[in-house]
Amino acid sequence: MAALLSLVEFQLKNAQDLNALLIEERAAIASRSTIDIEKLAKDKLTLIEQIQTTDQRIGQHPNVDELRQDGNLTSLVEQINHTIEVCQKENTLNGEALDRAQLSYNRLNNLMQQSQGKIGMTYNADGHTHTLSTLGTSLKA
Repeated sequence: MAALLSLVEFQLKNAQDLNALLIEERAAIASRSTIDIEKLAKDKLTLIEQIQTTDQRIGQHPNVDELRQDGNLTSLVEQINHTIEVCQKENTLNGEALDRAQLSYNRLNNLMQQSQGKIGMTYNADGHTHTLSTLGTSLKA
């Protein structure tokens, strides 16, 4: 029983650590700190793997039935499940924020390219795109 309890407590700590990491990730996304975002993504993957491994160890534990019978363990499992649900929602929000940031970056990049070289995109007779770097700037009329 003591070994199962320590596994469950370890799992709760992992879930809480993941939640804290996701909050850090949100702040890094908001500040557009790519170095922090990359580091946190790696840390997140490590924690998720650790959670999966611990979950397998709990599932294979000889006293796994205690999770439903012992009130203390049941309460810890509920806390873990709730924390993981919060993590999943937070991760989804962070993913959406990253998508929006990427879209914003792409738009800004396109605007920068257009303003730097006055790039104009047209279509040739075959319907393929053709880029002109002096679109409308060399008119003599």
